[in-house]
Amino acid sequence: MRIDPHVHFRDEEQSYKETIAHGLKVAKEQGVNIVFDMPNTARPVIAEEDVKRRLALVPKGEEERYFTYIGATNNPSQLKSAVELVKNNERVCGIKMFAGKSVGNLEITGEDDQKNVYSTLAEVGYAGVLAVHCEKESFMKNYFDPQNPFTHTLARPKEAEIESAKDQIKFASEAKFKGNLHICHSSCIETINLVTQAKEKGDIKITCGVTPHHLLWCDEKMKESSGLLFKMNPPLRSQSDVSALQEALKEGKIDWIETDHAPHSVGEKLSPNSPSGYPSLYLYKDFVEKFLPSLGITNKQIEIMTYRNIVKTFGLKI
Repeated sequence: MRIDPHVHFRDEEQSYKETIAHGLKVAKEQGVNIVFDMPNTARPVIAEEDVKRRLALVPKGEEERYFTYIGATNNPSQLKSAVELVKNNERVCGIKMFAGKSVGNLEITGEDDQKNVYSTLAEVGYAGVLAVHCEKESFMKNYFDPQNPFTHTLARPKEAEIESAKDQIKFASEAKFKGNLHICHSSCIETINLVTQAKEKGDIKITCGVTPHHLLWCDEKMKESSGLLFKMNPPLRSQSDVSALQEALKEGKIDWIETDHAPHSVGEKLSPNSPSGYPSLYLYKDFVEKFLPSLGITNKQIEIMTYRNIVKTFGLKI
């Protein structure tokens, strides 16, 4: 049994990029039994009617394989409704907050607004997962040049991720947040170290994930003629960052693998407004069954990172 707890299955207005039905088919081909879908769709998943609309797109007989997050906004009443959905709808796996602008319009970038998310969730006793995309706006720069894709890595430096992760840990601790803070798609060892330190301190529950693309490739990919195809948020990092992530994975410091599967059409990717995202679910089988063992990672470790830690953290009854 394997779970991918971070996919973007698009659908509806963006069905030309990916659909839930096709994404589940790809997942099965790649040895993934269950997926957790993200809420930053063209029509964001932020309310009960949005959840119902998404679940209606799941093919008959595949219902047990599909879960969705509900997105966080800075509206306290919406957050409280989101908590009720996680509690009462078994197909809603957790809440997702974008602490930096990525793809879609669900970002919550102000520090006060982010603090209010934690305080609201703490107030109602939310004990589920809050998954956070960590990139701090004040550390990002607006100078991406599509003629030079490498500029994307400079515009969104790892300091943006590190500082945002620091914020989320601090805000969760100050609010006495009782849920599990999950740092999504960690791209550098500094983020992993922050999570490790927070675990050792013990005043919050916290996990982190890493993607195949951040473990396989470095930012030199962005210098290739096809560099725009490798544009993603957070960006690919240096080879030293990649090597450090691989070591952290072997040492058990990373809780799980998450693909952040995010398809776009090739035409979109190669356009001047190239959107961020890579269809990493297609890498999963070879990544898990060939690449991870090549690093010296055992079958037991792989089971923990692709199944056991996820089931435990989300409290899945499967």
